[in-house]
Formats: sequence, structure tokens, C-alpha cells
Amino acid sequence: MFARTILAALSASEFTPKLVLTQPDRPKGRGRAVHASPVKLLAHELKLPIAQAPNLRDPENLQPLVELAPDVLVVAAYGLILPAQVLALPRLGCINVHASLLPRWRGAAPIERAIMAGDRETGVCIMQMDAGLDTGPVLCQQRVAIEPEHTAQPLEKALAEVGAALLIKTLRGLPAPAQPQPTEGITYADKLTAADRVANWRLGADDVHQQIRALCDRMPVRCKINGAVMQILETKINRHNDTGALKPLPGTLCKVSKDGLFVQCGHDELVITRLKLNRGKGLAMDAAAALNGYPDILHAGAIIDSSSPTSTH
Repeated sequence: MFARTILAALSASEFTPKLVLTQPDRPKGRGRAVHASPVKLLAHELKLPIAQAPNLRDPENLQPLVELAPDVLVVAAYGLILPAQVLALPRLGCINVHASLLPRWRGAAPIERAIMAGDRETGVCIMQMDAGLDTGPVLCQQRVAIEPEHTAQPLEKALAEVGAALLIKTLRGLPAPAQPQPTEGITYADKLTAADRVANWRLGADDVHQQIRALCDRMPVRCKINGAVMQILETKINRHNDTGALKPLPGTLCKVSKDGLFVQCGHDELVITRLKLNRGKGLAMDAAAALNGYPDILHAGAIIDSSSPTSTH
């Protein structure tokens, strides 16, 4: 979505791309059917030339860019490292639209990592690329609030719209001075993996809630309960005084009701309000529907296993 929004904005401006680079089509989903990227689909609609090199190191992959001799190369969520020879090609350099306030959250998954960390704001930087990983000087930036209800997709949409407008403004002002990134506050947004989908119930409910918010749109947190695999789609926090009375073990389903499944965390309870089970048609459902259909699985006292399951539905 992010790169597609940037491409759409460029194509609607005076900066219509002469060539669109996107990664090769790849298998996705349970059936592993090969799918084109959203960028490729939009480029087809706009009748723009497309190249899908698996890398830009090999001379034959680089040749279309050399022949094009671009004034500037715009990068947005491309997912491949640009070698030195590509960075040196454009007269005005390579410009990256990055979805964070650099140097915080350099790397592959800045949107999800910002939500997972509980950040209250993020933003977009337009940066001049260099040989490092999102280390280049910043041409301009704009802050965007992370609202309590934000999951990754709506936040990505907001950031893409801000980034598109900021990019067009930047391109109109090139060449322009850029500011080196601060040397303090550097963090890295590592690529998301299956390990990120595992809930650690020993953490506080806030931490697990942020993890679920960040991942629910693309790769929901998942766990096992009474032999079933559960994907957690929506949660809220039930705060209570953790001192005094003996608490259940983290991961214990303390209470179930139509309002949600109350899971004990390291402190406070996480209330699961929407979920999927690998039972029946495997559809998303609210807590009331889940309890009505699967009382043998979802009952008070059940233990949610936070080890990574091997299958989902």
C-alpha cells in the first residue's frame, strides 16, 4: 500500500516515472499462487514501463537504469539494497520515502515496530540515500500521531498520504540541502518473523496489546488453547490492582464473557474481543460468537500456550 500510494502521487504530478522497478512476482497465501506486487498492478493500469530485477548488482539488471540516465530515483518500500553503482547514477541522487522519524526505526518494518514499542508518534522522512541502511541525510520530515486505535494498515495509509505529498514538495525543490541524522536515538526496525507472532504473557497487558495491534492486519499473534490454534485480532486492557491476592499464572484464561476472554498477563489482564480459531470455517468472530460455538475450548481456567504453533487456519 505504501509504495503504491507514492507511485500514484508521482503519476498524478509532473514527475511521472519513466520506469517502475518492483520486485519479482512471488507466491503468497495458503495456495502459494504467484501474485504481482500492488506497485506492478498500478504501473500496468497507468501503462508505465516495468522492470522486475531480482537484484541490481548484475550488469544486465542494471542496464535499463544506465540507459535511462535518470535525474532522480525515488525509492519507497522497495525491499532491496541499492548498490553503489545505482546510488551514483541519478544526477540528483536517490531519494527514499521512509515511514519513521529517522534515526528511529531504520530498517524493514518501521510502522509495526513503532506500534509494538508503544510510540505515541511517528512520521515520514524524505532522505537522500547513501550506502548505509536508512542512514542518509534528511531533506524534510513530517510527524504523524499514532492514535490508540491505530493498527498497522490505517497507520500505513496515513503515513503514505503524508509521504506522497512531502515527496512531491521535495522534488519540486531539488536540489536542496539535507541535514545529517542525529547520532543519538538510533533504533532498528528488524524484519518481522514468525517469532514476532508469539505472545509472552509474562509481559504486561500493554505490551501484548501493542504487539497484537501492530500485527493483526497481516500476521496476527497466534497461540494454542486446548489443542486449537487461535489468532488474536482485537484486544483491550483490563487494569486492576495486582498487589495482595494471589494471581493466576500468566496465560491463564481467568474469565470468559460476551465482552471478551480475560487473559492474565504479567500485570493487568488482556481482554480478547475478536479472534479466529482453526475450527469450522476459520472465520473471524467476536468473543460472544466464539464462546457460543466453542465452549469446550474457551473456558475459564484454560491455559494459553505461548509456544509458536506449527499450523494456522
